[in-house]
Amino acid sequence: MQKTHYLLVLTIAAVVPAAAADDTAARIDKSVAVLNKMTESRHGIPAAKLANADCIAVIPGFKKGAAVVGAGYGRGFISCRNGNGWSTLGAITLETGSLGVQVGGEEIDIVVLSVDKEKRSKLLSERFAVGSDASAAWGNGKTAHEDPNAQILFYGHTKGAFAGFGLDGATLKADHSTDKTLYGKELPNSQIVAEEKTPAVAQSLVEKLDRVTPR
Repeated sequence: MQKTHYLLVLTIAAVVPAAAADDTAARIDKSVAVLNKMTESRHGIPAAKLANADCIAVIPGFKKGAAVVGAGYGRGFISCRNGNGWSTLGAITLETGSLGVQVGGEEIDIVVLSVDKEKRSKLLSERFAVGSDASAAWGNGKTAHEDPNAQILFYGHTKGAFAGFGLDGATLKADHSTDKTLYGKELPNSQIVAEEKTPAVAQSLVEKLDRVTPR
């Protein structure tokens, strides 16, 4: 019995990291697809905005209003300009809260552009509060009223149409579990972006950023 238990523990220890790696690779692939969709559409992200971006985050399949209190949650990746190209990926989560009860829910693909390099260190910190740490606005859609002074621009789509929600209270946080899957250890996103080499699994998203951002 003791031997059987030992073998079961070893099996779980081997399977869990593999599953985490598969999930990370799948989310990177989805992030590439989101960038394809939101940069190639004539109603997508304007090239001028991409050209001015210092950092870009992609959150595929953000779940809005999935909980009865209207909370939202999504996991994605962030990259910042590094010399003539883009850095490797830091893993992030995007969380929102709402006091109002919402029925049902929907998934939204989100791309976030930071256009102020001075905000980079805070953006890559453990917790970045949208609104209080930097002004933010939705940059697309009929109901989006873009603030010309906003330092953080959100672009969202669901089922091919503009989608959005109140940004007050939204927070970007470091996703240490995914960072550990990518780099073998927990590192702050600021260090990852500045120093780490791009792992093979992340190469497709970094290369896509290089292709869609005019120099």
